[in-house]
Amino acid sequence: MITVTRLNGSRVTVNALFIEMIEETPDTILTLTTGKKIVVTEKTAEVIQLMQTYLRGIGVARAIVDFQHSEGSQ
Repeated sequence: MITVTRLNGSRVTVNALFIEMIEETPDTILTLTTGKKIVVTEKTAEVIQLMQTYLRGIGVARAIVDFQHSEGSQ
């Protein structure tokens, strides 16, 4: 889960695994796999950093690297 800031200043926690797309128009819009859109104050790079940190924290990023490494060595 990542915590981001809505335009009105309220904080919301989002499941990073459900983020399908991030757009900057110039506001940053998170589109979830459910179709819901959330407009946040963080820039795209910040959201991506939050997502990467979260994925590392739950071991997903490591699992992907390990999988790619094992696929390449066969």
